Amino acid sequence: MREILTIQIGQCGNQIGTAFWENIIQEHGIDANGEFVGKNPHQIERANVYFSEAHNQRYVPRVLAVDLEPGVLEVIRSGKYGKLFNPESMVNGASGAGNNWAKGFYTEGAELLDPVLDSIRHQVEGCDLLSGFQLCHSIGGGTGSGLGSLMLQKISEEYPDRMLSTFTVMPSQKTSEAVIEPYNSVLSIHHLIENSDMTFCLDNEALNRICETVLKIKSPTHRDMNGLVAKVMSGVTTSLRFPGQLNADMRKLAVNMVPFPRLHFMLAGITPLTAATSVSYRNVTVPDLCQQMYEAQNMMVNVDPRHGRYMTCAAMFRGKVSLKECEDTVWNYAEKNSGSFIEWIPNSTQIAVCDVPPVGMDISATFLGNNTAIQEAFYRIGEQFSKIFRRKAFLHWYTDEGMDEMEFTEAESNLNDLINEYKQYQDATVDDDEPIYEDHNGAATDPPAEDEY
Repeated sequence: MREILTIQIGQCGNQIGTAFWENIIQEHGIDANGEFVGKNPHQIERANVYFSEAHNQRYVPRVLAVDLEPGVLEVIRSGKYGKLFNPESMVNGASGAGNNWAKGFYTEGAELLDPVLDSIRHQVEGCDLLSGFQLCHSIGGGTGSGLGSLMLQKISEEYPDRMLSTFTVMPSQKTSEAVIEPYNSVLSIHHLIENSDMTFCLDNEALNRICETVLKIKSPTHRDMNGLVAKVMSGVTTSLRFPGQLNADMRKLAVNMVPFPRLHFMLAGITPLTAATSVSYRNVTVPDLCQQMYEAQNMMVNVDPRHGRYMTCAAMFRGKVSLKECEDTVWNYAEKNSGSFIEWIPNSTQIAVCDVPPVGMDISATFLGNNTAIQEAFYRIGEQFSKIFRRKAFLHWYTDEGMDEMEFTEAESNLNDLINEYKQYQDATVDDDEPIYEDHNGAATDPPAEDEY
């Protein structure tokens, strides 16, 4: 089977991951002890995508939970689902990263690297056919950003032929938890550009907005927001886990979604999103799902897709829906809103359909979009970065851990290159004869001087 290994790094990564496993075990009919209690054989047929089977017919999540301090993992161990996880799949340090990317990448994180890689190798050897890795982390703190970047680098070196997708929580515009978030974020994005095959962008501000304005939750908690992320994570791999009319695996998804290697940052959303008080007044249809899919307020990262254009999209429908109706509805939308799509990529929307709906719903859809508007999020982070880097503020905390100032400059210029590439492709038209020049890393660059031809 095409197995996936989930890696959760840092406090945020582990909290998202825990919500994801809660969601997944419900869908597969597995209880908190790892035993199958479902009634439908389809539930367990392909459970080994995310679970390995122990000798006593117990299903164990294929996961590696890592943190540089013991607190978060202790909460998981002592919680409701503590017995679900193999204790050997949890690795923690003692001192923490203190919101410092350099500690996570160079010092504290590097000390933990060997046991983490050993655990990854052990889990990979137990797979028949590993499809790839999915990594959950945030890039504002120290562990998720620093150790997350180190893991990205090591996994892409050791398993270059396997897919590596990340669920990345970016800093919010309004709610900042650390002053040095821009440093951590830009250094992490530098590694995400180079080493990730697909990055699903999320941020707390957008998740908070969805909870308040769409789901009408007065005071959203992290649990509410993590629940939304968990639904996206399970939606992306639905067709791998259940039999359906049209299957799309991680590699097929990436091949259809990523037109240029560096432009692999996705907007994500789920539908239907309905307030608990309104559920009984609504009958959800495929056109409803499609309409809500493209709405700016339902995107899980704080950018407005109307400010950019879609290069590619993917829609994964779940439940008893007609494939023809899904295709017609999505393509009609694309035709009516052709200005929102880049015209030189025809048939840019990939559709997958799975017969098994999520728990408690009749039909649903997961939406992914590769939209040039994502540059807004990068621009915000880059702007904050340059303000503090110009004064060399807080830099000593990083150089004390062995970092070089050049790494900051290099990461900043890589981020600016990425923003410029999104701008170039957004403005390019089907009749443009002028080529877009790239350097040896695939980054857009100026055309060579005449004497260089």
